[in-house]
Amino acid sequence: MSVQEEIFVRLKSELQPSRIEVNDYSAEHSGHSGNPDRKTEGTHIRISIVSDRFSGKSKVEQHRMVYDLLRPWISSGLHAITLETSETGAI
Repeated sequence: MSVQEEIFVRLKSELQPSRIEVNDYSAEHSGHSGNPDRKTEGTHIRISIVSDRFSGKSKVEQHRMVYDLLRPWISSGLHAITLETSETGAI
């Protein structure tokens, strides 16, 4: 399973979103200084997620919830996360 798929499964399982998109754009950055090993996956992720679990929470709290779930990948080299969160019905 790819890093993108692992993250998708984890977020879907924990946050039960009504909408979720996870895109890995690491290959676009494989030669950059923040990626000396030239990894083509798992370093740069774009996430858009809508969930009832975010209801009544500030954007900071919503992002913390997601970041807490991403800790295993952050520890393994994920260092750029573009994150868009909202509660169901807010968009």
